[in-house]
Amino acid sequence: MVMIMEQQGNRWTRKRARKKVEKLEQQAEQKVKERVDDTAVTADAEKNAHYLVKLLGDSADVISRVFTIQYAPDRKAAVLYIDGLVNMAIVDQFILHPLMVEGERLKVKTDLWQMVNESLVQTGEMKQSTKMQEIVNGLLSGDTILFVDGSDTGLIIGTRGWEKRGVSEPRAEAVIRGPREGLTETIRINTSMIRRRLKDPDLRLKNYMVGKRTKTNVSLFYIEGVADPKVVQEVEKRIQNIQIDGVLESGYIEELIQDQIWTPFPQLQNTERPDAVVGHLLEGKVAILVDGTPNTLIAPAVFTQFYYSPEDYYERYLITSFLRMIRLLSLFIAMLLPALYIAFVSFHPEMIPSKLAIAMAAGRATVPFPSIVEALIMETSVEVLREASIRLPGPIGPTIGIVGALVIGDAAVSAGLVSPAMVIIVGLTTISSYANPYYNAAISLRLIRFPLMIVAATLGLYGITLALMLILLHLVQLKSFGVPYLAPFSPVNWTDMKDTLIRVPWQWMKDRPKLMKPGDTQRQEEGGNTT
Repeated sequence: MVMIMEQQGNRWTRKRARKKVEKLEQQAEQKVKERVDDTAVTADAEKNAHYLVKLLGDSADVISRVFTIQYAPDRKAAVLYIDGLVNMAIVDQFILHPLMVEGERLKVKTDLWQMVNESLVQTGEMKQSTKMQEIVNGLLSGDTILFVDGSDTGLIIGTRGWEKRGVSEPRAEAVIRGPREGLTETIRINTSMIRRRLKDPDLRLKNYMVGKRTKTNVSLFYIEGVADPKVVQEVEKRIQNIQIDGVLESGYIEELIQDQIWTPFPQLQNTERPDAVVGHLLEGKVAILVDGTPNTLIAPAVFTQFYYSPEDYYERYLITSFLRMIRLLSLFIAMLLPALYIAFVSFHPEMIPSKLAIAMAAGRATVPFPSIVEALIMETSVEVLREASIRLPGPIGPTIGIVGALVIGDAAVSAGLVSPAMVIIVGLTTISSYANPYYNAAISLRLIRFPLMIVAATLGLYGITLALMLILLHLVQLKSFGVPYLAPFSPVNWTDMKDTLIRVPWQWMKDRPKLMKPGDTQRQEEGGNTT
């Protein structure tokens, strides 16, 4: 018995000792990672390479190559890169080949580091750094690192060449007339697409690195002299104040920099269209691009711009104005139609025309539920079908969504669970919600619809009126980077109303929107484009 107890005690002691060693190793590794901010590049190339390999945990995709430079056989160099993030043709032909083969043919006697930096490495993008933190960031971003014996400086060579998606039309922002190309997940492709459309020397681009672990590249675009400097400074400040371990999509940035959290209404607009980004930049707004996502954020944002389509500026003003009125009508239908049906049926049947009231009563004769339950059943079913159709693969999704809605609606009416009028109401509501050009604004209406249905079932039209007043008060006090959310209606600005509910001809819109406080207010030269 004593021997068994001794054996168990020894096992416990060994286990504690092993845990202590593991803890000490983790602490040592953590200290190395924390010291990387203060670590400088040494004059020993092999030592620098070994440090980086250990810092990255001897990862299998971290390639380290130590070799001798032919120009100086007594000096070594080290190249490091991450497999899959670099263009191997550039590494082989323009870094390794000149250093290992062509260097021996050069007869000019000069400083080795100067020769490597100015002659041997034949790439366009190159940066010197003495800080190991910058070296690590470059390595993890897809650059190739070069160390040379005798120099305490590392070269960060631009060799990024990972696989990427090609340019294609945005699925959620399709237009009949207009460009067919959309932004991609690679930030440099996106910046080039914007610059190709906006050849202005005043276009400014500022880069930030957000996320303690992901170190996601974030770019801020604006036109100097057009964008309000206060807005630019505020956006910069909020981006720089983000303290989070990772940013995987622009939605992280949107939620972290928006003015108010407790609201269903989006305070920044997102778009996948480069032409839409340029259009907003020309109005004095700023664009926030995030690496790894095609969705670009536009700030500031006001309520009316979520119901504009880029196509509004490619078609003539009469067509645009008609389409905007259709979208405005669909907004009210998507938000209020089920609530109004519930209020009329439950509280105000006298407001329904007699023949229509008789037809609706006949349809509801076999329905065992009150109108609010009937509406909630149908609305919930449609929301489930809508979400399921998005998750289903390829072309099957929309087909299943449409067929499922028809089958469920017909079966519900046949079973006497809902009335035919409710099926029509829910169908019109669903179709109207799709008329919104932007997905995040359409979701806001879907969220608001349910509280409106509940107050309609409780207080009738009085409840709907009260709820609409509260929503309006909420919208009035909302701001996006200092710009009132309901501008130009609150506060009233008659000049900016030329491009709100309707769009007037371009000849009448000579100035940029004043609500953005642009530096250069003039969009067209005086006396030009007149008829």
